[in-house]
Amino acid sequence: MVQRRFPRPSELAPLLRPAPFLRDATERRLARATSIHDLREIARRRTPRAVFDYTDGAAEDERSLNRAREVWGTVEFTPSVLRDVSSVDLTRDILGKCSALPFALAPTGFTRMMGTGGERAVAPVARDAGIPYALSTMGTTTIEDTAAAAPDGRHWFQLYLWRDRSVAKDLVARAEAAGYDTLMLTVDTPVGGNRRRDVHNGLSVPPALSLKTFLDGARHPHWWFDLLTTEPLTFASLETSDGTVADLINRVFDPALTLDDVTWLRDTWPGKLVVKGIQSVADARRVTDAGADAVLLSNHGGRQLDRAPVPAELIEPVVQELGDDAEVLVDTGIMHGGDVVAAVALGARAALVGRAYLYGLMAGGQLGVRRSVDILTAEIERTMQLIGVTKVDDLRPQHAHLRPNGGTPERARH
Repeated sequence: MVQRRFPRPSELAPLLRPAPFLRDATERRLARATSIHDLREIARRRTPRAVFDYTDGAAEDERSLNRAREVWGTVEFTPSVLRDVSSVDLTRDILGKCSALPFALAPTGFTRMMGTGGERAVAPVARDAGIPYALSTMGTTTIEDTAAAAPDGRHWFQLYLWRDRSVAKDLVARAEAAGYDTLMLTVDTPVGGNRRRDVHNGLSVPPALSLKTFLDGARHPHWWFDLLTTEPLTFASLETSDGTVADLINRVFDPALTLDDVTWLRDTWPGKLVVKGIQSVADARRVTDAGADAVLLSNHGGRQLDRAPVPAELIEPVVQELGDDAEVLVDTGIMHGGDVVAAVALGARAALVGRAYLYGLMAGGQLGVRRSVDILTAEIERTMQLIGVTKVDDLRPQHAHLRPNGGTPERARH
């Protein structure tokens, strides 16, 4: 039978200590987020539906995005135990320079819509983390102002080729003058994808105050206050930005983009050249032969072609084809640091994350972006410790594989 007694005051004292109180509301909100999915949920509550859906959504039935996330979920690690993992080296050489982590922050369009700090909030976080940040042609802060926001950061510039090539030449020249070391040509947007959520929400550029958006905005007054009391929300590299994003792509970007344009950029741009939007082994070889230093396996976050190839599944065959001829990067669907570890183990040089840090931006501005990077960093380090690997450079296919159809690997059945 249990003997009961009154607890001593000294025994109660440790139990009655108040939890640390964070005065800043944003810090309190972000402290509750332990994963990128938590940040996504905070972002969903704090932003108008059209804004959240623009970030969260993909093309048509969104199969490309969902499949990409599902495939990362099929990753199975092979731990090696009884290893000294007290110290882990997360550094990785990416395109000739050392990065503190094996991932970069991907280019995203209309970034100041998610948080009015926009690119100026993201660039310093990337700099402080010691990783590259890619500014989009569809960004809402200029090439020069983004570089000025993080003077010591590593800046990449993502380029869409316009019908008017003189505009592209000007952007490339400005990026070079501002100290950007890598140019990333996106090749998977001959036309704009059918992003149904944007159509249903009536999202336009800039956002229009319809009855629907007014009613939704009444639930998010802080977002509208920030929008209306800061500089106008426009695409920094576009002279005109009326209509939907798909309208802009179809009106401005060149559907006649060919391999000759890759060769032209290689002859024009003195830094590293990445071709983004590669979705086959054959195309990876073609652009590498045309002078690309790296290929980015990407289906545009599922925002262009629905039912597109899954980038994670292309890593191994593309790496086998290219060997040392070009570096292989990968994006789309990465929501956990373990996905980054798996990407490198499968053969990628590094991963790029987009939505993951945008959820942080929507959840808490610059602090939210930093929280997203901190979460991914902790997940990468913990995953490596648990599989017994102490250096990112030591990751190999023996450490991770994709389970076929999400099922049990053949070797595990015996």
